Amino acid sequence: MFNFLKSKKTPEASPETPAVQTEKPEKKGLFSRLKAGLAKTRAGFTSGIANLILGKKTLDDELVDLIELQLLSADVGVDATQQLMQHLTKSLGRKELTDNTTVLHHLQEEMRAILHPCEIPLTISAEKKPFVILVVGINGSGKTTTIGKLAKRLQATGKSVMLAAGDTFRAAAIEQLQVWGERNQIPVIAQQPGADTAAVIYDAMEAAKARGVDILIADTAGRLHTQTNLMEELKKIKRVITKLDPTAPHETLLVLDASIGQNALNQATQFNNAIGVSGIALTKLDGTAKGGIIFAIAKQLNIPLRFIGVGESIDDLRTFEANEFVAALFETET
Repeated sequence: MFNFLKSKKTPEASPETPAVQTEKPEKKGLFSRLKAGLAKTRAGFTSGIANLILGKKTLDDELVDLIELQLLSADVGVDATQQLMQHLTKSLGRKELTDNTTVLHHLQEEMRAILHPCEIPLTISAEKKPFVILVVGINGSGKTTTIGKLAKRLQATGKSVMLAAGDTFRAAAIEQLQVWGERNQIPVIAQQPGADTAAVIYDAMEAAKARGVDILIADTAGRLHTQTNLMEELKKIKRVITKLDPTAPHETLLVLDASIGQNALNQATQFNNAIGVSGIALTKLDGTAKGGIIFAIAKQLNIPLRFIGVGESIDDLRTFEANEFVAALFETET
């Protein structure tokens, strides 16, 4: 895990620039905060399953159906749900359930198995300079805020960071990114609203090369995955980037809003098909009971889950760890 630098400035909060905790918090440990962040998903998901099996003596057909329905209701997805249920019935069969934790134990075991292949942290190659992270996603996914938090945590590792304000369709997005930059003394390359996004990012790459910057994080306009013309623009951006560095972008990070459930999976599929996604940041897990979508994404797409967002503070953008995530869902220790 990265550590975060302290800042003496505390910016004023607004709808476009959410308050960020900059002083070391006097509060719960990181794992406790993760458990708190997953409270809504746990209430409608694992706690619901725990209530279903309470007092049950066998894993009969009725209980199997009820658990399956609970998983689907939490947006775990058909494929992941089938894998979980097959593991349960194979492991337990019709054996007597000696206690109420048996089913939960086997569920945790298989949930970790689904998530582990996608537990691949973002690695910054020192040989790629600047290392270009292209951030994509639709409006409202938390994309620009994720960029700010990511920039801060990368800066805290001693790397120099630059931001490219490529979401030129929203003046507020440019301003928000500039606030993040000013807050953390990170340069931001921006142009006027309506400017060509590819040109902004191209200019930023040239500036990053000239200044010897380690990492360039490029924002893009939030766009609906169903809008073909906008997806084509993303392809154009990637083509322009390769003119300066044939290996760039080195990471195409898709930011998804967990609260939209199966729509997040649809978005991930469309973005991946259009431009190729190398990593996912799943945000707003603290505000939804549909956190089960993480299992559907892992099972169906097998794209690395780089980060999860479980709150508003900088510390709440976390490197994804499968064991920790499942433990927090079931309120057990890792």
